[in-house]
Amino acid sequence: MNKIGVRDLVGFILRSGDLNSAMNSTNTAQAGTRIHQKLQRNRTENYQAEYYLADNTQINGHEFTVDGRADGVILQDTTAEIEEIKTSDIEFKDLPQNKLTLYWGQAKAYAYLLMKANPEIIEVTLKLTYVQTPDEIITETKQTITQADATEFFQKLINEYAEWIRLQDQLQAEKVTSAQKVKFPFGAYRKGQRELAAVVYKSVLYHKHLFAEAPTGTGKTISTLFPVIKAMGSQLTERAFYLTAKQSTRRVAEEAISMMSENGLQLHSITLTAKDKIKFPEEADLRPEQNPFMVGYYDRLKPALKDLLTHEHQITRPIIEEYARKHTLDPFEFSLDASLFCDIIIGDYNYLFDPRVHLTRYFEVENPDNFFLIDEAHNLVDRSRDMYSTDLTSEPIKNLIKIFSEDKEKNKNILTKLRSLNRAFNAIAKPLKDEHQTQAEYLEENEKFTRAVINLTKVLRKWLAKAKPSETSDTVLDYFFQCISYTKINEYFGPNYRLRVLLNDAGVTVRLFCMDPSTFLADTLNLGGGAVLFSATLSPMDYYSSVLGDEVDSLKYQLDSPFDPKNREILITSYIDTRYNQRDQSIPKIVASIKRLIDGKRGNYLIFAPSNQYLQTIYDAFHQKYPEINLVKQESAMNDDARADFLHAFDHPDTKPVLGFALLGGIFSEGIDLVGDKLIGVGIVSVGLPGLNHETNLIRDYFDEKNGHGFEYAYQLPGLNNVFQAAGRLIRGTSDKGIILLMDNRFIENRYHDFFPKSWYSNNIVHNLNELISSVKKFWQSK
Repeated sequence: MNKIGVRDLVGFILRSGDLNSAMNSTNTAQAGTRIHQKLQRNRTENYQAEYYLADNTQINGHEFTVDGRADGVILQDTTAEIEEIKTSDIEFKDLPQNKLTLYWGQAKAYAYLLMKANPEIIEVTLKLTYVQTPDEIITETKQTITQADATEFFQKLINEYAEWIRLQDQLQAEKVTSAQKVKFPFGAYRKGQRELAAVVYKSVLYHKHLFAEAPTGTGKTISTLFPVIKAMGSQLTERAFYLTAKQSTRRVAEEAISMMSENGLQLHSITLTAKDKIKFPEEADLRPEQNPFMVGYYDRLKPALKDLLTHEHQITRPIIEEYARKHTLDPFEFSLDASLFCDIIIGDYNYLFDPRVHLTRYFEVENPDNFFLIDEAHNLVDRSRDMYSTDLTSEPIKNLIKIFSEDKEKNKNILTKLRSLNRAFNAIAKPLKDEHQTQAEYLEENEKFTRAVINLTKVLRKWLAKAKPSETSDTVLDYFFQCISYTKINEYFGPNYRLRVLLNDAGVTVRLFCMDPSTFLADTLNLGGGAVLFSATLSPMDYYSSVLGDEVDSLKYQLDSPFDPKNREILITSYIDTRYNQRDQSIPKIVASIKRLIDGKRGNYLIFAPSNQYLQTIYDAFHQKYPEINLVKQESAMNDDARADFLHAFDHPDTKPVLGFALLGGIFSEGIDLVGDKLIGVGIVSVGLPGLNHETNLIRDYFDEKNGHGFEYAYQLPGLNNVFQAAGRLIRGTSDKGIILLMDNRFIENRYHDFFPKSWYSNNIVHNLNELISSVKKFWQSK
């Protein structure tokens, strides 16, 4: 039995008119739920909250269940009342007509379902209760609908929807049939690929969350996408989200789908591009009501979707831009609307996990037909902390007061709220100033401060709704969004947060810092029917499964490296100590060790160090001692061209070998492929511990109290992951050979050595330079 929700049905069929993103509410789902429940609790005894309504109907030869939950229903003998509650921070009088049409359309559909189930009811009163936040100003409006009118209204919805069902039937049949037939796009599986594909398929089948470590060379992208697509052929899942932190891995996913398409696969995939990158240049300074790509957007949307879906299958950014221009549609919004008809959606982590920008059209309620593939999942640890943290600074307030003081009478209310927020900043900072401190942490949120932020956002929203594009409006808009971010994240504040107050010469910063977002990640992953979180480095697995969901029933799977271990030598120096107080003394030994490493065989080498300062010191010392050697170094700020130049330096290992220096945990320590002879040695200085800082110490203290592993969770394991990722640059193919030199005696200690991935268990300790020379020579003589 197929199913469609009332909200989705009404939203798709009745949308019309302009696209006005400026009128989107910034409320959180939590705030809306709280208001709904508060109103529902205060209704009369015969009021039935969250009243489930459903009806089975034929659409294009299919049995469909159309269902939903009315916010409230009061039943009488021959009449009834249905309440639809909506919350937003937009004033009721400013709601566009197309939004009201959707609100009333939802209520009318519920009225039909209610009267269909209760034929004795001949008329229903529809009550729209609109709550404007944050002050919870309530506006109630009513209208009535008869049984005949509700039936006519509902049948029109179904008739129009039937056209789209016919198109979906065609697309679904193509997808299922071709997915059943498609073969693995390579002649044979690499070592470990078949096993990984099998466990991914089982994760789809049994609706599980799987953590998978698949070393470099396993072919993780195709080994995860292929089984999910085969599961689509068996109709075990309908849609997959392939989410990652980097553009490069999104392109790899596109290439994998393209290869399967060449083998006969017919499904629709789409790559979502960030709004600021895909927006047409001519939209930049236009208000929505002046923007031709937004005015009448919904009136042109359906023909554009049919055009796109019938002519394209792999929908990338250039394809979206082509059809958006053809039909005069905003490309970002068009990509989101087109994605509703796609089987694979490729994009950034934030589309699923970030509460400020996640795709509400997919992730507002649980949908077991969605499956999540989370690539390079080790990156999600820090990213998710950032997603659930935010800060707000007092610095811009002085300038904003100056701006609005140009017309004090007109902007009196805004100035009042700006000064109130400024006083709230001063109040929260006063204890620090009195104690001559620059920072402090609190376990509880500051409600007075949050109320001042909310009050300011309310008046700024009204001003922005009427402001013309200018530098002034951009300045106001920037601070408005910072305030909105603060209020949204504040909804999540709990024991896993600290409220931080920071003082500097520029002013006061109030920061909501999330130390452990694992609960939020688990809740998000549970919105789908299963997930695979995979990476080349997820060791130790218990740590990653804990910080990325902490669910007792999640699955864990680690594959062996597909490459011959004899092609790689791991050497650990016991004679180098890179602890902070030994760094100056370590430089000569590090320089000498690097020289012995590269003397073993002519070719390209890459050295990683944990900080820009340490990297520069090592680089300078090496260059001074060996000026004849060709060196390149990562700079602190590199644009795309500079990054490409750095990598191109490794293109000629035979004629112009190079020794590179890069930052551990930086842009060159993961996601780059220097295959074959382009890289034959990697040296890693230190165990990669993040620099000591206050927030990392907060994470340490939090996990010490939670599980007794504070230092490991905050410093040691994130540092080791940087080491594993950097070392992974060396062996990228079956014919690659080389040496990994770990320059820190802490690698010998059990507290580090015990966390090595399985493929690292074969390693050699060298106690001095002579042993290093001998080990390097022995390795290359055996190749």
